[in-house]
Amino acid sequence: MPGPMTFDDLKAQVSSGEVDTVLACIVDMQGRLMGKRFHAAHFVNSAWEETHCCNYLLATDLMMATPEGYAATSWEKGYGDYVMKPDLATLRPMPWLEGTVMVLCDVLDHHTHEEVPHSPRAMLKKMVARAEAMGFTPMMATELEFFLFEKSFDEIRKSGFRELATLSGYNEDYNIQLTSREEHVMRPVRNHLYAAGLPIENSKGEAETGQEELNIKYAPALDTAEYHTIAKHAVKEIAHQQGHAASFLPKWHQDKVGSSSHVHQSLWKDGKPVFFDEADALGMSALMKTYVAGLLKYAPDYMVFLAPYINSYKRFQVGTFAPTRIIWSIDNRTAGFRLCGDGSKAVRIECRVGGSDMNPYLAMAAMLAAGLKGIEEGLELAPAFSGDAYAGDAQELPTTLPAAREALMQSDLLREAFGEEVVAHYARAAEVEIEDFNRVVTDYEIARGFELA
Repeated sequence: MPGPMTFDDLKAQVSSGEVDTVLACIVDMQGRLMGKRFHAAHFVNSAWEETHCCNYLLATDLMMATPEGYAATSWEKGYGDYVMKPDLATLRPMPWLEGTVMVLCDVLDHHTHEEVPHSPRAMLKKMVARAEAMGFTPMMATELEFFLFEKSFDEIRKSGFRELATLSGYNEDYNIQLTSREEHVMRPVRNHLYAAGLPIENSKGEAETGQEELNIKYAPALDTAEYHTIAKHAVKEIAHQQGHAASFLPKWHQDKVGSSSHVHQSLWKDGKPVFFDEADALGMSALMKTYVAGLLKYAPDYMVFLAPYINSYKRFQVGTFAPTRIIWSIDNRTAGFRLCGDGSKAVRIECRVGGSDMNPYLAMAAMLAAGLKGIEEGLELAPAFSGDAYAGDAQELPTTLPAAREALMQSDLLREAFGEEVVAHYARAAEVEIEDFNRVVTDYEIARGFELA
């Protein structure tokens, strides 16, 4: 995967004093950057070969707790080390951090030096390799939606997460006047990420108060996952530098539209899109139709990778542009899968199910597994739905995390694609979220029943 820096570039900038810090990062189950800050001189001298991290980093929850029940790591096994193997092709500057460069690392077993199978990056690499063995290059793009708040993360946390006011008080979908009020955050986001080598296209106001969207040009799947992860990280850090909080929680208020992360996908071969067929009325090749049929057939199986938390499912409400049914339609934002660019070489399928909290590596790996399986099975694509999908009677997406976890557990597709141990690992991750939520007494319960129950 090409990056904007070579190792020789890094050594030269370390020698000149331009760079003094190297972030060596893995991507955890939640899609966050975890790792170490190296003195750059030490990194170019030896740490560029490998370093280590505790293996609990791929078995935590959002709060970095170490729940029991994982086969891969536990108190009984002593929480040993994984090897972090820097992928020097991913070296890039982090321009919003002075003198800092970042590199992504593969996660390897300490003894075998094989990739850890439940590492999100390893899972996506495996599916990309499978597509390439079939002669295809998966091309994807994600859209990042999030909310910007007046106060900082620290101020909001100290208030008990109660003083939540967005930077804008109006729906700012495409509104230039309103989004100008957020330019002190979004302008450095665009410019710093572009300087970091990400092909930033634009930012825009989204369909809610204080909601923004960042769009990055499509790229090979592994690059896209990297762009998504770095951009999400950067938005939070840059907003913090400006005294604000940026939240990717899919549904932060019951009366507000949620934040999604739509995934656009197609397959290419020899530099050309193989989803396009000019002889088809919609420009869809037979190959594309089988791929999309696979996405639809197996949507329940991979739902947990598009919506990994309890809150994820609060977003799926009628009339909010978040889909509720497993259907495809032509340029229809009420459908779970929207055909975009019909009749042109840009024809592609957009999955509108994923929320802003998804891990892009896991989401894209699982969808690739489904789409490629559709091709292998030669699935037939049902006719496109027309009309209001909310009013339809097509199969519903899983509506809760327990239902999505059950579908994952029953999935022969994902067991075949990633292995029994990986399925069990992520089923346990979902179970941890369910257990943690079930033990909490919420504000809703107290307000509703404290006096009247």
